[in-house]
Amino acid sequence: MKSSRVLAYAQLLRLPNVFTAFADIALGAAVAAALFPLQLQLGLAYVFLALASGSLYLAGMVWNDIFDHAEDKKTRPFRPLPSGRVGRRTAMGLGVLLLAVGVALAALSGWLAAPVFRHEPVVFAVAIVAAVLIYDGGMKRTPAGPVVMAACRFLNVLLGLSLIPDDVFPTEFRVLLATVVGFYIIGVTWFARTEEGQSRTRDLGLAAGVVAFSLLVALLLRAQLHAATDTLPLLADAGTFAFPYLLVLFGFLIGIPMARAIRDPSPRLVQAAVKRAVLGLIALDALLATMFVGLSGLLILLLLPPALVLGKWVYST
Repeated sequence: MKSSRVLAYAQLLRLPNVFTAFADIALGAAVAAALFPLQLQLGLAYVFLALASGSLYLAGMVWNDIFDHAEDKKTRPFRPLPSGRVGRRTAMGLGVLLLAVGVALAALSGWLAAPVFRHEPVVFAVAIVAAVLIYDGGMKRTPAGPVVMAACRFLNVLLGLSLIPDDVFPTEFRVLLATVVGFYIIGVTWFARTEEGQSRTRDLGLAAGVVAFSLLVALLLRAQLHAATDTLPLLADAGTFAFPYLLVLFGFLIGIPMARAIRDPSPRLVQAAVKRAVLGLIALDALLATMFVGLSGLLILLLLPPALVLGKWVYST
């Protein structure tokens, strides 16, 4: 009985996916490590920032099921709320608690990061709260849904960069880095919109094109970093020469299941492609990190095994 209750909460939280939120913050830590030495206090600040991001992500999963409760009763009765394995009031309390904890941990990270309190982490955390509630509250059912979902990830990447002073890493590079992840999520969310039914080949193809475009933006960012010898001398020669090749490899790993789903847009193949792409965000963050710290950025891939193991136990879509 106890194990089934734990499973119900793990399913409600979509627990495997929380490692993708940690990966966004790890990307920010990699950028920071390339620009200045990471001291113990700043490292601890990043730990709390990762926990803040994870808490906000898990809250988003809970509120998603709360807002979908009536629909899930009809179409997905096996999920924790409509099946009664988790009470709706309990889920609402958990959702509020996770949002509050996420904001509080972000504020704590800003306090730990520097002698003077940095307000940026809590600002981005509050913005993520707003974006999550807007998306879950109904925007996901509109054509703008994928864009709002991407805004959540865009803000999460900026959250990971929020402990770095603006004069050390200019805004234009922050925005471009977050844009790579943002476009990737637009494509993945669009691809997943009708995953439970028969998807349209045209929509899947366009969504895959957006994912491919995000990888082109990553190449543009790399070129911009290499050109910024005056403003970012530490990053002018940073990264690894293997980055474009790794990006192509990543494109194949994500693109092959997408291509299969485009040829046969059945729920099974579309959901398989979506699962690969969602967890693939960890790999994307790792690849982006190699632009700043070289091949050591691939250490972010260590977040992938626990996500895959949990994914065999808990559904992630």
